[in-house]
Amino acid sequence: MVDRAKEAVVQEGAAGFFWGHAGDGNLHLGLMYNPSDPSDRNKVHKVNSIVVQHSIAAGGTCTGEHGVGIGKISFMSAEHGKALDYMRRLKKVLDPRGILNPGKILPE
Repeated sequence: MVDRAKEAVVQEGAAGFFWGHAGDGNLHLGLMYNPSDPSDRNKVHKVNSIVVQHSIAAGGTCTGEHGVGIGKISFMSAEHGKALDYMRRLKKVLDPRGILNPGKILPE
């Protein structure tokens, strides 16, 4: 995982560093970029996508201890497959007005 993440950073010409928790398998990737530079933002998004897709393909997750947030929503379907539909249905039952943590489980 670390090798693939390093590869992605180099491949995209991004600037980043890694840290993690060997005991529970969490890898953190810190990517530095200029938020006002669209080219920099694109590099970071591409690296993130490569790393997350590799993690999911290897049986991992797009996120660990910090939750999905808005940055990983686009990977929910790839990671959870049909279970995402059950999550949506459960959210609708428990939160029919969509006021709890809005926008975190996108409608179909």
